[in-house]
Amino acid sequence: MDLYCHNICINLFIGSILPILICTLCHFNVISLIAAKLLLLVFVVLFVVLPLIFKFSYKFQSSLLFLNFVHVPYNANYAHPEKYGLANARNFYLRTDDDMTLGVWQILPNSLENGVDNKTDDEQYYENVLGDGQDVIIYLHGNAGTRLSGHRVELYKILRRFFHVIAFDYRSYGDSTNDSPSETKLVSDSIFIYNWVANRTKGNLYVWGHSLGTSLALHSLSILQKLDIQPKGVILEAPFNNMREEISEFPLARMFKYLPWFQYTVTEPLIENGFTFESDRFICRVDAPILILHAEDDHVVPIKLGKKLYHEGEHCRRKTQGKLIFHQFEGKHKYEHKYICRSPEINDIIRDFIKETKQR
Repeated sequence: MDLYCHNICINLFIGSILPILICTLCHFNVISLIAAKLLLLVFVVLFVVLPLIFKFSYKFQSSLLFLNFVHVPYNANYAHPEKYGLANARNFYLRTDDDMTLGVWQILPNSLENGVDNKTDDEQYYENVLGDGQDVIIYLHGNAGTRLSGHRVELYKILRRFFHVIAFDYRSYGDSTNDSPSETKLVSDSIFIYNWVANRTKGNLYVWGHSLGTSLALHSLSILQKLDIQPKGVILEAPFNNMREEISEFPLARMFKYLPWFQYTVTEPLIENGFTFESDRFICRVDAPILILHAEDDHVVPIKLGKKLYHEGEHCRRKTQGKLIFHQFEGKHKYEHKYICRSPEINDIIRDFIKETKQR
């Protein structure tokens, strides 16, 4: 609390001294009048106008939170996963109960590689092998980009060593229906995909969430839990505890976080508009083993938020719900927010977790 007050005082000082400094420099002809006016305008727009626009614009909040307008790569070819190094995979589309179209990839496990010749265009073959009894994992991506973003494709190549992989884009992402996103809507999409897969597979079903997708995963599974539906295991890569704390760590918000009006113009409007993402509440309600993966040098979702989620889970979860495991990756490896999949340990970590889930 003392540190927070200290930072507020510093920002109040900076907020008051900068305009005075600009005027002083202009008065002594260090900078021109035009330059002074421009600097003052930038100051007012950046630290006053933008926060106020954010407060009163739901669309602005949604766009900056979900970053669904960021399509990487821009020349995406969803119809051909093989162009991204994913042989033996298909692209298809599903229609949700509220008439949204979701783009989906089904990536076959490496164990089927030798038996798939001349069947890569056979839709029925893919439907049939999904029910062959092998384990399946559903991947829930974070904000920005799509199911074919580079770091996600890297991860699929790891996951297919152990699972059938189902990767999809929520509404408003990729080639899915362009609808305005919200936490509730994206959770609905995630539940729809889970049920679609669960109705077709005879194998164990796992869920992997990354970043914002970790909260969507826990929220979705907490709802399914009420229907007595549980996955075999859950893997959370770079999770946070709740949006109230994560928003101040968000790269686009860090320069504003100690402004005295940050809570009023940024945090509170997000919560009031339903962008809560309360993973620290949902983790208590999921009856399945949970593995948390976090890199020390994650600058998008700091590891301290992943640890807060873990400690809340340790506090609220019963032993009968399944083990909660936290695996920390040293900063020297430079995995940051997206590249834990490059760890030489990742295969053993996944293999050990699968073994743990099957001992319940």
